[in-house]
Amino acid sequence: MPQQSPLDVPEGDPFGPHNLPYGVFSTAAEGRRRIGVRIGGHVLDAGAAAAALGSPYAGLLGQASLNPLLAAGRTAWRDVRRALTAWVTDPGHRPTVEPHLLPLDEVTLHLPYEVADYVDFYASEHHATNVGRMFRPDGDALTPNWKHLPIGYHGRSGTIVVSGTDVARPSGQRKAPTDPAPVFGPSVKLDIEAEVGFVVGAPSELGTPVPLGAFEDHVFGLFLLNDWSARDIQAWEYVPLGPFLGKSFATSVSAWVTPLEALDAARVAPPARDFPLLPYLDDADLDRPGGFDLRITVSINGQEVAQPPFATMYWTAAQQLAHMTVNGASLRTGDVFGSGTVSGPEVGQRGSLLELTWNGRDAIELTDGKRTFLEDGDTVTLTAWAPGPDGTRVGLGEVTGRIVGSR
Repeated sequence: MPQQSPLDVPEGDPFGPHNLPYGVFSTAAEGRRRIGVRIGGHVLDAGAAAAALGSPYAGLLGQASLNPLLAAGRTAWRDVRRALTAWVTDPGHRPTVEPHLLPLDEVTLHLPYEVADYVDFYASEHHATNVGRMFRPDGDALTPNWKHLPIGYHGRSGTIVVSGTDVARPSGQRKAPTDPAPVFGPSVKLDIEAEVGFVVGAPSELGTPVPLGAFEDHVFGLFLLNDWSARDIQAWEYVPLGPFLGKSFATSVSAWVTPLEALDAARVAPPARDFPLLPYLDDADLDRPGGFDLRITVSINGQEVAQPPFATMYWTAAQQLAHMTVNGASLRTGDVFGSGTVSGPEVGQRGSLLELTWNGRDAIELTDGKRTFLEDGDTVTLTAWAPGPDGTRVGLGEVTGRIVGSR
């Protein structure tokens, strides 16, 4: 019996030819970073394959970062994806393509793009309501502006790290309600936020807003994101200007970027709006819905603790992009923006320990003991999938990180 080709991906594999996410990898034998495309349990050295096939895209794919491809724009993204699909599905290309496939467990994955700016949003009504009920029990759960605009803040792009990077427990000022004065030390309320990130490809001009309908002209793809959060540091510092040291120490992202085109079958309408939206945010007349049906799973030390549903997000990524540029702020290739914590209406759908334990009141049970917040040595993993064409599933690359002691 002839040996099976790595291109013969088993039926039902979420990383089949209908997906083809992009990443950047190196090998032990060759430390040079290059663009890879995931197909099943293998990585295609995209630049080498393109060169061997005499493809006009060899230049874009033969880079050490995705940024040149991102900057090339939507037409190039579409054409490159079509070429890649042909390379991994057309039997005639196999003799040329197969030598450039490497087993996934034999490569090292890197941050696939050079991050420009980083913005994080607060787009889940369920998450925002839970937080409001916790910290404003006698007031309205949502602030008056929440359903009129996507709330966000600028994060720290330099501390975005690729999946698999250890995260050191941050230190900072904290003050419990019973403390007479603030103290300094390692966070004792270290948390996660299960999110979806988006990376900008084509830039925009300073002073020119990006309308809702231009979302797919500028955003290349999406990925899983864990916005690590030190709740005790955050609680003491955030009034009046918002999050700072409680967030800026680390944000973990997947090594794989799923192109938007791979998620056409996962498009869904966002939840119904409670108020008329201002015209620049009104998505009622768009050609297709702006939500994505992504099914996320959160695990701690290999044990599932939550399944947040991205389809429940009140604000869409297109609305977030429109809002953060409506004042004329420009986009740059490599800009990253996060959705905000993904939480659903049920307890088991909450995307943070803050919510799952109700700020430490109700510990969750793990096989190695109870948790209210993360302990040193804990490993957090986010995985997800989305509906694909013809009943398939589109897998999103996992994002994982292990907590190590404060330095």
